[in-house]
Amino acid sequence: MKNRRSFIKKLSALGIISSFPPLSIAHQGAREEITWFASGNAGIVAAGPAPSAKAGVRILEEGGNAVDSAVAVIFNLAVSDYGMFSIGGESPFMYFDAKKGEVSVFNGMGGAPKDPKAIEWYYENGIPEKGIKAATTPSTISTCMAALARNGTLSFEKIIQPTLELLDDGGKEWYANLAKTLRKLIDTERSTNGNREKKIQAARDRFYKGDIADELHEYYIRSEGFLRKSDLETHVTKVEKSVSVDYRGFSIHKCNTWTQGPVFLQSLRLLEKFDIKSMGHFSPDYIHAAVEAMKLAFADRDRYYGDPEFANVPIKKLLSQRYTNIRSKLIDMEKASDEIRPGDPYKMKALAGPGQYWPGEKGTTTCVVLDKWGNMVAATPSSNPEYGICESLGIAHNTRLSSLNIQKGHPNALEAGKRPRITLTPTIVLKNQKPIIGMSVAGQDMQDQTGLQLFLNLVEFGMLPKEAMETPRFRTYHLEHSFVPKADPKERFISMDKLDINETGRMVIEKLSKKGHDVNVVDNVIAYPAMVYVDPDSGIAYAAADPQRKFCSAVKMS
Repeated sequence: MKNRRSFIKKLSALGIISSFPPLSIAHQGAREEITWFASGNAGIVAAGPAPSAKAGVRILEEGGNAVDSAVAVIFNLAVSDYGMFSIGGESPFMYFDAKKGEVSVFNGMGGAPKDPKAIEWYYENGIPEKGIKAATTPSTISTCMAALARNGTLSFEKIIQPTLELLDDGGKEWYANLAKTLRKLIDTERSTNGNREKKIQAARDRFYKGDIADELHEYYIRSEGFLRKSDLETHVTKVEKSVSVDYRGFSIHKCNTWTQGPVFLQSLRLLEKFDIKSMGHFSPDYIHAAVEAMKLAFADRDRYYGDPEFANVPIKKLLSQRYTNIRSKLIDMEKASDEIRPGDPYKMKALAGPGQYWPGEKGTTTCVVLDKWGNMVAATPSSNPEYGICESLGIAHNTRLSSLNIQKGHPNALEAGKRPRITLTPTIVLKNQKPIIGMSVAGQDMQDQTGLQLFLNLVEFGMLPKEAMETPRFRTYHLEHSFVPKADPKERFISMDKLDINETGRMVIEKLSKKGHDVNVVDNVIAYPAMVYVDPDSGIAYAAADPQRKFCSAVKMS
C-alpha cells in the first residue's frame, strides 16, 4: 500500500490526479458515463442503480452533507432498486461525524407485531416467508427522518426531489400513489412552525401517527396482517453506539447484535493471530484461515446474537482478547473443521460442547457516501420480497420477520416487539480518527464474509476498491441460514460443509480439498458490495460497486 500511495503522490505532482472531477459519481451538467468505479476528492457516492447514486451526488452538489445525500439515496433506491428494497423496508444506518470524530448508529430495524395473539399464531403456524404477515414495523422512513433531523442540513422537501422526479416520470402503477404519500409529508413539513428539526419530525409523525398510519392500520386489518397503528405509533429510531475492535491500527465499527455485524469483528480478532499478508492473497492458507475463523464467529452468532433489548448478549466477552486467545487455538491450519463449535464466553471456555447445536437471493441494496467535510455514511437498505403492499399509499412492506425463529428460549426467538437479528451489516473503518473505508454489502449471510475479504484486500494486500472488487471471493455455508425461521436449529443449516469459491488455480482447490474443505467452484457472484476508500495521504476517495451486478453503478462526469 505504501508503494501505491507513493504512486498516487507522483500522479498528483504531475497534475494527473487533479484532473479528476471533484464529484466523481455525479448528477448533471455534463455527459455521463455509467461505470462501477470512480474517484474524487470533494465528495463521492457508491450505491445501487445509477439514478440513486446520481441523486446522492446531486444533493452533495446542492450543499448537502453525507447524511442529506444518503437519505436521498435511500429514498431513491426504494424506486430504482425496487425488489431489492422498498419504502417499507429497513435500513441500518451508520454515520461518522467528522467534527466529533465519532461513529453513531441509527437503529434501522422495526420490531415484530406487539399483539400477543399474533405471537401465538406464529408459534402455532410458523413464520411465513412472504406477504404482510411476514412484515415487521416499517422503519426506513423513521430512520431516514431521524438521521436527517439530527445530523442533516437540508429539508426533507429538498432531499426527496430526485425521488419525486423519478416517480413522476412513471413506470409502475404504484408510483403515483407513493409520490402522493411523500408529498403529504412535504405538506406537513411546510405547514409546521418551528425549526428544521421540528418540521422534519412533524412530517415523520404524520406517517407513524397521523392519517397515513390510519390508512395503513385499515390495510393491515383488511389484508389479515398483524401489525396495527399502535405498532407504528410506538416505533422509535434509537441512536446507538457502534461496536468496534482495533485491527493493526484500524478501528472497525459495526452495528450491535440486532445485526450479524460483530461476526466481522470476531473474525478479525481471530485472524490477527495469523500473518495473513505473508500467506499471499487467495492462497490456500489464507482462504483456510479466513474460513475457519468465520466458522467460529458464525457459531457464536447463531448461539448468542439477538436484539440486545431482549437478549443478554455477552458482546464484550465475545470480543475480548482473552476469549479470542482461547478460541484461536481451535483453528487447525492443516484441517477444516466439520463441527459447529460455539464457545462459552461466560466461563471463558473454547467450546460450549463438542459439535453442539444450541438446543433449541432475496433483496438488499447498498449505500455509501463521503462528503467534502469528511463525514461518512454506510447504510444497507433492504426488504425481501414478496412484499405486502398497501396500494392506496404505494407502501410496500418488508418480510424481515422471517429472520427471527420460533425456537423458544433462543436469543433470536420471536417475541412481541422484538427486532430480528438481521444480516444487514454496514461497515465504517477509521484510521487516526478519520474515515478510511465505508462498505455496504447485499447478499444475506454472505455480507460479512464478503466485507471481511474486501477489508483484507485493502488492508493486508494493498488493493484499491476497483482491484478489490475484481478479485475472486469465497463463502462458507458452515452457519445457520438467516431466512429459515424453523424451531429446530438443524433445519436452519442448508449445506454445512460446502465451500463456494470463484474460479482459481487448480493447486489452490487441491490444497483446500486436502485440508478437508468440500470445494465447489462457482461462476456466480458471491454477494454484491459497494465501498469507498480514502487514501490517508492524498485525500483522494476511491469508490467501487460490484461490476457483475447490473444495478451497482457509478456515474463519472467527463
